[in-house]
Amino acid sequence: MQRPVIQQIRERINEPRHFIQVLYGPRQVGKTTLITQILEHSSMPHLFVTAEEQVGVDRVWLRGIWSRARQMQREVASDFLLVIDEVQKIANWSETVKLEWDTDTYQHLPIKVVLLGSSSILIQKGLSESLAGRFETIYISHWSYAEMKEAFGWSLNQYLWFGGYPGTGDLIKDEQRWQHYVTQSLIDTTLTKDVLMLTRVDKPALLRRLFTIGCAYSAQIVALNKIQGELQERGNLTTLSNYLSLLSSAGLLCGLEKYAGNVLHQRASKPKFQVYNNALMNVQRAMSIDIAEQDHALWGRVVESAVGVHLLNASVMGGYRVYYWNENSKEVDFVLVRGDKVVALEVKSGTDSINNGMSAFDKLYHPQAIYIIGTDGIPLQDFFLMNPSDLF
Repeated sequence: MQRPVIQQIRERINEPRHFIQVLYGPRQVGKTTLITQILEHSSMPHLFVTAEEQVGVDRVWLRGIWSRARQMQREVASDFLLVIDEVQKIANWSETVKLEWDTDTYQHLPIKVVLLGSSSILIQKGLSESLAGRFETIYISHWSYAEMKEAFGWSLNQYLWFGGYPGTGDLIKDEQRWQHYVTQSLIDTTLTKDVLMLTRVDKPALLRRLFTIGCAYSAQIVALNKIQGELQERGNLTTLSNYLSLLSSAGLLCGLEKYAGNVLHQRASKPKFQVYNNALMNVQRAMSIDIAEQDHALWGRVVESAVGVHLLNASVMGGYRVYYWNENSKEVDFVLVRGDKVVALEVKSGTDSINNGMSAFDKLYHPQAIYIIGTDGIPLQDFFLMNPSDLF
């Protein structure tokens, strides 16, 4: 199977104009596999290197790689592609890339560059500090239901429970094996390599505990000061907010802000925890999918979290932001904002009635569109197969 984003990457690489193409996204969503598929079917000579397990990856190592690429380009005397994986692990990578790229540009060397990274916060920092005007980005998200269905033949309920990690596609027949893989190969590796080792974290145990609790509360609104007891840490609320931002940059867990039509109010609101992949929430539950499906209250939370996952993962390339809204007992599950357009969504599973939050929100903010997802609205199957940008 080839993910739809492959065509976009291929077109950019083959364009006459040269930009540094930056592919970034969470760990284990197939960034390296994507570029490998492209290289296998490309006639353009290339050099692929990774900083993943290298020792002493610094600016000297990177400059040596670039010199090797120049030598190879001179031998073929044609356009040449240099691909560097896990670039964020190279100290001062952006300054060195800028130097080498500008040298190639000055000398009219047709070397095209693709950078891959799994730490959003470090990638964005490097781009903003050094590479202004020289790059384009493509976000590689967690896999959607459509992709898991096509690649592995999953049902919708399997996607809702097991999430969108392609590495688990053939593991779900043995749920214990699936749990071990998600916990050890995905969660532990991401926290260790993409968060704790690359960013200063003074209280790593607190960050891990926040991650665990936040995943358990996915699709629920919780004040950070209310869970300090569960965190076993009275610490600074600013520290908790910063740690939540780090988890979001790694594509694990975020805190959706309340929509208020006012930026200050949004930032001061209680976060609505939202995982980027439902596997992160459900792997912590000591039950099988068969048992979970019979618990209507639990399954309703699973469905709402999965709706949030679908909206969130499509938001970067879709150019919209995801919020929630509540006022007293009135609530709207998700609010999408793109420019001056606002769309409100309510998730309804089973026979539960819709609360009066949507009516109140409509009177206050006059959204462009209102949707019910699930019962009496867009069928879940249809929703998870669509591009959320089409809701605008």
